[in-house]
Amino acid sequence: MSDENAIFIGSKPVMNYVLACITLFHNGKKEIVLKARGRSISRAVDVAEIVRNRFVSDAKPSEIKIGTEPITAEQGSTINVSTIEITLKKG
Repeated sequence: MSDENAIFIGSKPVMNYVLACITLFHNGKKEIVLKARGRSISRAVDVAEIVRNRFVSDAKPSEIKIGTEPITAEQGSTINVSTIEITLKKG
């Protein structure tokens, strides 16, 4: 899966990411990947559900991956952050 099909979820409003998903689907992409970590995970789930239920009714989650990434903090210590990748497939 290339990064051109990926949408990285951050702290913007949910509808910004929904619009990005709809745009990718209308541009001919058959599957997109929503990637988020930490506190943005719930926003990624919201985006996937809004896209599925309101805009692209034939989009289905084909794969959901969860994991943990180590991140180095300013003090040099390492903290673990949860990650999620939701793959939405159209058709």
